[in-house]
Amino acid sequence: MFGIDPSILGLIALVAIAAGALAYGVLFSTIETQKKTEGRVNRVKSAETDAGKVKAARDRVDELSKRRKSMQDSIKEMEKRSQKGVKTAGMKTRLVQTGLPLAMKHFYLGSVGLGLVTFFVAFLLGASLLLAVGLAFAASIGLPRWVVGFLIRRRKNKFLEEFPNSLDVMVRAIKSGLPLNDALRMIAADGQEPVKSEFRRVVESQQMGMSIPDACTRMHTSIPLQEVNFFAIVINIQAQAGGNLSEALGNLAKVLRERKKMKAKVAALSMEAKASAVIIGALPFIVAFLVYLTSPGYIMLLFTDPRGHLILVCSAIWMSIGIFVMKNMVSFDI
Repeated sequence: MFGIDPSILGLIALVAIAAGALAYGVLFSTIETQKKTEGRVNRVKSAETDAGKVKAARDRVDELSKRRKSMQDSIKEMEKRSQKGVKTAGMKTRLVQTGLPLAMKHFYLGSVGLGLVTFFVAFLLGASLLLAVGLAFAASIGLPRWVVGFLIRRRKNKFLEEFPNSLDVMVRAIKSGLPLNDALRMIAADGQEPVKSEFRRVVESQQMGMSIPDACTRMHTSIPLQEVNFFAIVINIQAQAGGNLSEALGNLAKVLRERKKMKAKVAALSMEAKASAVIIGALPFIVAFLVYLTSPGYIMLLFTDPRGHLILVCSAIWMSIGIFVMKNMVSFDI
């Protein structure tokens, strides 16, 4: 075998290196241009992708904003309707709010009968005709409405006592897999009054074709409480936006119990002011009674003399104003 001369191998290597260097020098600008072009194309593609992502994110934000605004508008509209219904509630609605089967004719007959009985009793006891008419008017106009207001307040308090417990029952029913309408039927069938009757109205409205959110909103008419309005808002939000209804109702029950605790705390703190107001309001009557016991002829001039009648009327007006002011000072709305 013939050996290859090392000098030839070295020459071949140098020629190869020179050829490669020459080719790289000639093609360098083309390679760099191609790299820059590919880089610009990749940047354009990535920019288009980022723009698409930004646009999609912007669209999602806009959709969420529109959805949130729509929910806020619906909630405000619901609050306006409930406040308007409370302000414009007539005697017929107030009779429904008592929870008793009373009609308007029963209310008017009772008012007239009470006024007539008061008139005859006052007249037989020796009161003047004007005083008897005034007492009869007060008994027929003021006393029945006060009784209706008392019944409504008592029913509201009973409702607030039982409402959080009913919400807890609904939460457990929904967590166990029952739909909302079945949970409402459960409260309407096995709940405690007056929550039971109010939920029965909701179920009956649903059976008549009304949606559950509208039926729950309508419940505020027969039981005008902020807590009922909160419940209607939760149901409306869940119907529009979805979400975990059991968690929302559980949080609502917790909030209602905290509100009840706060009311009890405020009532305890304001008890001293209320006692002072009661003492101040009763003081004129106590003094008049003591004066009657010690000097009856001195105090009876107020009831026998026309000028005494005028003094009594003016005193009653000023006492009513003072009692009204003190009541507003010691009453706190939560």
